[in-house]
Amino acid sequence: MNEQLIPGVSGSASAHTLVIFGGSGDLAARKLLPALYNLRQNNLLPEPLAVVGLGRRELDDQSYRDRLRSATQEFSRTGSPDEDSWTSFERGLYFVRGDFGVLSGFEYLKERLRTIEKEHATGGNRIFYLATQPSLFPEIIRLLGESGLSKSSGATRIVIEKPFGRDLATAHALNEISNGVFDESQIYRIDHYLGKETVQNVLVMRFANVMFEPVWNRQYVASVQITVSEADGLEGRGTYYEEAGALRDVVQNHIMQLLAVVAMEPPVNFQADSIRDEKVKVLRALRKMKAADVRSHVVRASYGEGVVGGREVPAYRDEEGVASGSQTETYVAARLFIDNWRWKGVPFYLRSGKRLAKRATEIAIQFKEVPHLLFGLSNPDGVPPNVLSIRIQPDEGISITFEAKEPGPAMRVRPVNMDFGYGESFSRVSSDAYERLLLDVLLGDQTLFIRRDETEAAWDAVMPILDSWGAEADSPLETYVAGSWGPRSAGDLLREDGFRWRRF
Repeated sequence: MNEQLIPGVSGSASAHTLVIFGGSGDLAARKLLPALYNLRQNNLLPEPLAVVGLGRRELDDQSYRDRLRSATQEFSRTGSPDEDSWTSFERGLYFVRGDFGVLSGFEYLKERLRTIEKEHATGGNRIFYLATQPSLFPEIIRLLGESGLSKSSGATRIVIEKPFGRDLATAHALNEISNGVFDESQIYRIDHYLGKETVQNVLVMRFANVMFEPVWNRQYVASVQITVSEADGLEGRGTYYEEAGALRDVVQNHIMQLLAVVAMEPPVNFQADSIRDEKVKVLRALRKMKAADVRSHVVRASYGEGVVGGREVPAYRDEEGVASGSQTETYVAARLFIDNWRWKGVPFYLRSGKRLAKRATEIAIQFKEVPHLLFGLSNPDGVPPNVLSIRIQPDEGISITFEAKEPGPAMRVRPVNMDFGYGESFSRVSSDAYERLLLDVLLGDQTLFIRRDETEAAWDAVMPILDSWGAEADSPLETYVAGSWGPRSAGDLLREDGFRWRRF
């Protein structure tokens, strides 16, 4: 029986057993366990909490604990763990080795969980976290149901990492399997971008400040840019990236979530489904593209060799795990339109790429020019439009560009910035996204997680692009120099509308 918790309302998390499929992998070591330890340090974890890592490595409980301590020391934002605190924390860490593609592995897990849950008195509350390769998700979920592990005397939840499917059909199939074993209220589809403080602050900025809502529409907004740029390359993930590409890896999930948060209508309250209802409406209102639209509104490219951060880097096709004639895109730029009352006619420009000049994630709202140029004679280049930029990473904050008079006798106007930075304004260091999201799972709050219809609506929006690219698989793929801001054609996409990409 699931406990009743009010989404969006903070409270105490009850005792749980967290079972991590892929518990010996990179995600668990780099993100999940450091996040759990930091929550413990901030007195936010339930007591007790047992964490059971599942994998095929030759590990026992103690070697697993040693491995995670080293990982926490390396990857935690708080640095090396405190000796006494870690000793207490690691008592709840366990490792179960086995093949979790067969029923016998789940039967063994069930027996081990009985012992662990009894020892830690977790009340049968279980969270299953799927941190394996995505191709294993359907079978793991099916066997959780067949083994009876999906049912317990307490609350049972499942966390499913992205990517959630490879296209609309596979996402729908995975949803069918998931909802056949778990109720939708038990399913937490995770996108770590939604756990970032600055993404959540978009909602606060929009709906807790009366000055923004009156101008947050087509009457005052000229365009919206959403950028997710990476200076890094594949980081050893060539095989995965060959199957994914930039559209699946970033645009369909991260960027679509940012777009939905920016463009959504005010929810009736801060309950999980109220917020997600409004996000789904945005995704469903995205204008559907035909093949000709894809060619004129979407740019794809692959990075060539170049210099990033003072270091020479190879072309994408020369990376390990990448086919020499690969047609996988490492860069996507797109012009989208939302056909609803608020945003009709406003272009939303999206871009994401690897091996770009700088790591940055930003949402930029460019407002329309003033209707009558009073200061044109003294400013032959005109008066630049106001811009509201929301920096998601790495320099988290918000800035507004507006016009001011230069000192002196002439009426000369130039743009100035009013800037808010998280690091300067708050003494507290922002928590890692996984810390917030793991805590929300423990609390039973689905606000920052993706609902089934939201997932399928996001896939539905990008399927025309994937279908068009699939039909033109033999077309030459444009390249851009590593360390640049992408191909020239991406700039042309905006120039033809009288805009240009922002630089950082």
